[in-house]
Amino acid sequence: MSRIGKAPIQLPKGVDVKIQDNTITVKGPKGELKQTFNPDLDVKVEDGHIIITRPSDDIEHRAQHGLYRALIHNMVVGVSEGYKKEMELVGVGYRATASGQVLELALGFSHAIFIQLPHEIKVEAKTERNKNPLIILESADKQLLGQVCAKIRSLRKPEPYKGKGIKFVGEQIRRKSGKSASAK
Repeated sequence: MSRIGKAPIQLPKGVDVKIQDNTITVKGPKGELKQTFNPDLDVKVEDGHIIITRPSDDIEHRAQHGLYRALIHNMVVGVSEGYKKEMELVGVGYRATASGQVLELALGFSHAIFIQLPHEIKVEAKTERNKNPLIILESADKQLLGQVCAKIRSLRKPEPYKGKGIKFVGEQIRRKSGKSASAK
């Protein structure tokens, strides 16, 4: 059996789960999330745990067993604790400002970039003297948060020579040396 799939999901206090047909709805203090799953899989709520079982050892069922267990676990963690990502803007003149659900980025282009964020994501931009600007994103939906972070990062990926660009806090950028002096 799948080691991930057979592990039960612990439900924290304040988290409500409803299963209708092949859709699971998880509601908690941070929000509400829905996910459809394969109708072949059996999803049950028993004494504070969600248990997922599969009908056979078919390769398709084995793959989806672990997948849906992980997706449902991410939903439970998201509605109870939430997810948070911090991004850092490295470069001279790089700025970020947030007003409502609009993120304005100055990344060295001739114009500012405006990004309209989904209403499920909370955004905050911090700028401190002598430190790189930070963008802090919070959401209950792990997939959506990762997708938005990837979109923001794709606007100016960190380059390997000076390390300028948008990176996650704590991320290590592989650096390259510049032109080396030629030996004559």
